[in-house]
Amino acid sequence: MRVVRILLVFFVLATPALAQDGARDAANAREAAMDFRVYVDGVTRKGERPDLTRPEVAAMLGRVFDLDALNALPPAQAEDISWLMDWMEAANTVNKLITRYGSKPGPQPDLEALQRNMTEYEDQYAAAMNFLIRGQAREAVAMQMFMAALKPEQRTRIREEGLAKARHSMAEFVLAAICSTVENSGGKPENARRVAAAIRDTQDIWAGAFLPQDRARVIEYIASTHKQMSDETARTDLVAFTAALQAVN
Repeated sequence: MRVVRILLVFFVLATPALAQDGARDAANAREAAMDFRVYVDGVTRKGERPDLTRPEVAAMLGRVFDLDALNALPPAQAEDISWLMDWMEAANTVNKLITRYGSKPGPQPDLEALQRNMTEYEDQYAAAMNFLIRGQAREAVAMQMFMAALKPEQRTRIREEGLAKARHSMAEFVLAAICSTVENSGGKPENARRVAAAIRDTQDIWAGAFLPQDRARVIEYIASTHKQMSDETARTDLVAFTAALQAVN
């Protein structure tokens, strides 16, 4: 995500836009993300595990994954891209702090730590996925609008590459959400439904935003696994999502 963000910085014009309340909400999320990192660092020094149900900690997460604030915003505009990137980066950072807590250092993911955290913090993880899917969908719209508004000479190779990398990264994220939450047979059905509903609600955006090869990969994966999903509502939502991807010419 860091490489994608560096490339996407080139989308931003000389003066970043502060659109309505979105910039304020993004600033609140960044501040809460920093507070959460301080809390996690303190817990780590004590040799303990984060308690995400503590009122003050839950409040931090609520400010980062503020779905009500996100949903209250007007339709995405090209000038929203700067603060949307900041907000999604804060949300991704907090999500990684939760899911990777206690991971052993090394180039490969610590699968044992990931499984432990995603089991213990299942509700918080599902809430994060719900927010991030919807937030990244809004970001995808803003990015495409920004690129469409550029003059031909402004559509530089760096910007084109940044957009392609972002589109690929978003497809990978949605696929990971399906694998980790919707198909989690040991998880709570309500969490699978929450994440599947977020994908269903944003399916038209993803149908246009995914690169052709990523679209084909997601379709193939869902087709090969959806019958294994234990929750019928979540399964139905992913079938609808697949149909939206398949409808793209």
